[in-house]
Amino acid sequence: MTSCCRRLTAGATVPNIPVRQQKLKSTVEIPVFLPRLYSNQRPLRSRECWRLKVVGPVVRSESGDRSKKAGAGTGVGPRPCSYSVGDQKVGDRTVGIERRERNRIVEVVVAAGWTVVLGVGNRVMYKLALVPLKHYPFFLAQLATFGYVLVYFSILYFRYHAGIVTDEMLSMPKAPFLAVGLLEALGAATGMAAGAILSGASIPILSQTFLVWQILLSIIFLGRRYRVNQLLGCFVVAIGVIITVASGSGPGHSLKEAGIFWSLLMIVSFLLQAADTVLKEVIFLDATQRLKGGSVDLFVVNSYGSAFQALFIFLLLPFLSKLWGIPFSQLPNYLKDGAACFLNIGGTLSSGCDGAPLLPLLFVIVNMCFNISLLHLLKISSAVVSSLASTFSVPISVYVFTLPLPYLGVASSLPTGFVAGALILVTGLLIYAWSPSGSTNTLPSPSS
Repeated sequence: MTSCCRRLTAGATVPNIPVRQQKLKSTVEIPVFLPRLYSNQRPLRSRECWRLKVVGPVVRSESGDRSKKAGAGTGVGPRPCSYSVGDQKVGDRTVGIERRERNRIVEVVVAAGWTVVLGVGNRVMYKLALVPLKHYPFFLAQLATFGYVLVYFSILYFRYHAGIVTDEMLSMPKAPFLAVGLLEALGAATGMAAGAILSGASIPILSQTFLVWQILLSIIFLGRRYRVNQLLGCFVVAIGVIITVASGSGPGHSLKEAGIFWSLLMIVSFLLQAADTVLKEVIFLDATQRLKGGSVDLFVVNSYGSAFQALFIFLLLPFLSKLWGIPFSQLPNYLKDGAACFLNIGGTLSSGCDGAPLLPLLFVIVNMCFNISLLHLLKISSAVVSSLASTFSVPISVYVFTLPLPYLGVASSLPTGFVAGALILVTGLLIYAWSPSGSTNTLPSPSS
């Protein structure tokens, strides 16, 4: 009788006589159900098989030479019975999975930290860019929207010729990218409309619905499951941001003055933006199946999404210009004056445009890097994790604005509830990342 780990013998020695061995199959297939590697993934529906290769007992020759090598003197010592899955040992497979999971967690943490840094830089540079373009914020928004299309497609062109982007990636269906562009354009339009009426103190409160929409949409469309501590952590983070940013500014009074319609419109804007991020995650997951385990390049998603967004923004220009208080008939002259201020051309038009074009260009570069970093984090983790990283940059930005920055004049003071709100926000992040005993991971499953 044999066990998986050792051979049992009847006596102290084994007589050196030929033994007829029973012929066993060298390989056998057994059905298995692979465990879920991530706590919020759907269970596998298809049954898979592992092909086990059995290594039988060592057969000694009649001369007994091999018995001396395999055994210890008088007999054959215990030898482990091994098996493999395909061409890989089961033990090696488990170690490899654990190593990949650790590497993925490290990659997500590093990407999230880099996203937070760029998020802070993005907010600070936008404030600085509006110093020379304080009369032309609509020009700055359109410069970023249409400029990104040119930059993203230029990068995509070089990556295609470098072999990073393949024909299979470029041949993916364009309907999801069109939907991404439409959602981004509508989210920007509704956000501008509501932002023109709502005060700055009320917008941070309403922006926390963005995280709520992401969780709901990922549950509905991605079948994602969240633990109680993750849901509680997101709620605590939202509370921390509200206390940090809106304390002492009378946001409740400003919401009451603006009316329920504009508040609901801003919430719809964040719904559209959340749907945009979840749709991008769907695109990455679908690309994994279409490319047979491969991953679509970031700049394919960025390029086509930005192109369709620019198209819909162009179609909405009459509506958007009116929201900014610019009659559509005067829009060409407005854009021409904004370009003159951006280029800081000498003359009366460029008076008061000190800092251009350096500050606006720095904002465009930092904003582009932030969007790329945010999309990369979404690709390797989830839309909710990318949202939490972006949210964490808010209180840090509030603190940075209290420092003596160039062009901004007198530094602002910290809100009364800044420290308490920041502590609550960090507590919420720790609650979200906490892994209960018996849980396999702390992060959502990757999109690729």
